[in-house]
Amino acid sequence: MDDGDRQPANTLVSRQASNDQGFGRGRLAQRYLNLLEASLTGMLFEDAPCDYWSGDKFDANTRLLGRDWPSLSFTMIGGVRMRNLRYACETVVLDGVDGDFIETGVWRGGACILMKGILEAYGDATRRVFVADSFAGLPPPDVENFPADAGDLHHTRAQLRVSRGDVEDNFRRFGLLDNRVVFLEGWFKDTLPDAPIDQLAVLRLDGDMYESTIQALDALYHKVSYGGFLIVDDYFLPACAKAVDDFRERYGITSPILPIDYWGSYWRVDHKPIR
Repeated sequence: MDDGDRQPANTLVSRQASNDQGFGRGRLAQRYLNLLEASLTGMLFEDAPCDYWSGDKFDANTRLLGRDWPSLSFTMIGGVRMRNLRYACETVVLDGVDGDFIETGVWRGGACILMKGILEAYGDATRRVFVADSFAGLPPPDVENFPADAGDLHHTRAQLRVSRGDVEDNFRRFGLLDNRVVFLEGWFKDTLPDAPIDQLAVLRLDGDMYESTIQALDALYHKVSYGGFLIVDDYFLPACAKAVDDFRERYGITSPILPIDYWGSYWRVDHKPIR
């Protein structure tokens, strides 16, 4: 990996980290969130990857960019995308944007744990964190209805299957499991359309596939408040990007898509509700 690979990610972290001053409930809260981030991503204890492409040793830049699957850590989104999520959650709290937080596709729950930690740090006792996942891995491709998913192999990856019980235990490890953490267990087509959500301030998509992405957008995007954030973890994947692009074209959404790193993207909702 050359220096060109390193600079944009580190620059983005530095730029978003500069916003830390004035965020939160003082210096202690910010130090707590910094430690929580480092713990969840594995940057603190440097666990080895468990994938088949990253080798058998921890590499800081690989982990920062979320390019490995950690063996012990609580998220695979890496330091840059984790900082983007923190930036979005802190911003909506500070700006008074109404709505809950949700991630669709949570793996071991690390991103959702950060969301809940941010609410604790800010003393926000009203918002909820929704944790949406099958807790059984990804579905086999439904090529008849979603041809863009043809050949997708995510459903074969045992590392992606994490039980609800394991995710609940991970919340408990950090003292963050309570009745404002709401689990939506099952395939998105079954759980998201009727989810007990009125408004969202942050909607984070991490479903990898066209099917998972479009189903989450169809069910939830119209609930994102003006000034809220839509975050797409897997925009680098062609099927996921096509789902996002198709949805935006269908509803005439022109909010600029901003890169997070080489993998994820996001935009801030700056238009009237689509429905």
